[in-house]
Amino acid sequence: MTLALWGIPTCGTVKKAERWLTDAGRPFTTRDLRRDPPTRDQIAAAVAALGARALRNTSGASFRALPPAREGWTEAQWIDAFTADPMLIRRPVVWVDGAPRFAGWPADPAAALAR
Repeated sequence: MTLALWGIPTCGTVKKAERWLTDAGRPFTTRDLRRDPPTRDQIAAAVAALGARALRNTSGASFRALPPAREGWTEAQWIDAFTADPMLIRRPVVWVDGAPRFAGWPADPAAALAR
């Protein structure tokens, strides 16, 4: 199983995920969304697999700065927004064997990774 995380090094949830994976002996790579933002195609693949709602980081300043019309945005509009500002993406986004599996860190990571 190949694991990859999208996140930022200062994110507490990303740190928690990295700690859990390290303690569980599961090798992984981390992609820093600020230094190496995903392409529009990669974001579109994550949206296709997980949905735009699951990928929204609603707790950050970037989300609060969006217009109220965001509530009616299509997935294509969210893909554009995520591409323009990766800080809108919930962290971490966990990829398993090259496919997005979930966003955020679940209460039972072992079960979420086994799905």
